[in-house]
Amino acid sequence: MAEPDKPGTRWRRGACHCRAVQFEVRAPEQVEVEDCNCSICRRTGFLHLIVPLSDFRLLSGEDALTSYRFNTGAANHTFCRVCGVKAFYTPRSNPDGVSVNARCFDDGEAPELLVTPFDGVNWEANAASLAHKTAQPISQP
Repeated sequence: MAEPDKPGTRWRRGACHCRAVQFEVRAPEQVEVEDCNCSICRRTGFLHLIVPLSDFRLLSGEDALTSYRFNTGAANHTFCRVCGVKAFYTPRSNPDGVSVNARCFDDGEAPELLVTPFDGVNWEANAASLAHKTAQPISQP
């Protein structure tokens, strides 16, 4: 049985390019995502929507996932071994959550995104701003 939505949120579907890996994320209608300039995020175009594990469901493709670790090895960068797309991963800043690539939502499923830059080149100096960050509705004036 599907878990009910939290007030102001709904489950949103997404996938890698070949759709071997499919997931759902519970998120509000508007969210802030980070556009990181670190070496891996810059190259992959990853837009970070960080959610707690309870707001993420892998629907299919666990067997299609492979992973890559670098630097400290704390982050588990999972990606589809078929098409190479990194739809989500376990971030170093939030090892008890999931960072979903907001670019991987299915058509019509993405929340409204407020994209903010994050200086991941200087990760150590800026990581505190990401600690335990999870999807929250955008405040309206």
